[in-house]
Amino acid sequence: MARLSGYRQSDPRRSVWELLITAIPFTLAWSAMLTSLKLEQFWLYALLIFPAAGLLVRLFMIQHDCGHGSFFRNRSGNDWTGRVIGVLTMTPYDHWKRSHAGHHASSGNLDRRGIGDVDTLTVEEYRARSRWGRLRYRLYRNPLVMFGIGPIYVFLLQSRLPLGVVGKGWEPWISTMTTNLGIAVAAGLLMRAFGIGPFLLVHLPIVIAAAATGVWLFYVQHQFEDTHWAANENWEFHEAALHGSSHYDLPGVLRWFTANIGMHHVHHLCSRIPYYRLPEVLRDHPDLRDIGRLTLWESFGCVRLTLWDQRQGRLISFREMNEIYG
Repeated sequence: MARLSGYRQSDPRRSVWELLITAIPFTLAWSAMLTSLKLEQFWLYALLIFPAAGLLVRLFMIQHDCGHGSFFRNRSGNDWTGRVIGVLTMTPYDHWKRSHAGHHASSGNLDRRGIGDVDTLTVEEYRARSRWGRLRYRLYRNPLVMFGIGPIYVFLLQSRLPLGVVGKGWEPWISTMTTNLGIAVAAGLLMRAFGIGPFLLVHLPIVIAAAATGVWLFYVQHQFEDTHWAANENWEFHEAALHGSSHYDLPGVLRWFTANIGMHHVHHLCSRIPYYRLPEVLRDHPDLRDIGRLTLWESFGCVRLTLWDQRQGRLISFREMNEIYG
């Protein structure tokens, strides 16, 4: 932690530049999709969904850095940038910010699961469940649900109401409702300008593709074979951050669209480092490069990993559980 503190300082000019080279291309891609529809160039429309979704993911990563107070040097700059972007990403910034802080404070802690993470059962917990309980967990872990239905539910529906936050005051509701109002106003203006159908045909595919990508990234960052989980009495922040978060070593283009979030172990070690400075950390500290490293190809194998085996200290699949424990 101490040796990474020197990377925490953001550069305001660089931050503004990063915001501009993301927001402007996103606007252009959105407009190009709309134009392609009007000209009935459906192949171009379909092709543009992917870069537009990638740029929306990148905007979310800027919002993410704002939530950690790392994108700009002052709090108001971070918060208002995050709130505006939250309308585009359909994510209530202030509510998400608090929840995500909880994730960083408890990631890898077996006794504090359920705070902004992917639900993960131990082998013992799964085997102790009823047949219906096992089926529900298997359905939840099914890739079609995890990366298809799940992202749509989380970003389009769950984020519209801050349910499950009883006793946490009015902030989650204010954050959620003001974001909903911003979404309604922005969507209403765009629908009036371009029509309901064209707006939905352009924006919904972008949001759904970006949401699926975001869930995939979050999944791979913590759901890999040699990740780290420990009971509360043995849990230690540094160990959980370094070994419970992967280094998702993506190709350069994907690294740009995902704003270096693949360097997740470094991010968890020191969340105040702006994403554009994370490569500096790996350059200056090469010993961090191979810790939890996953390539794009290797990451696809993480989908089968579903249960934490406390005996072996690793994630295993349902099939492995049956082979080992019968």
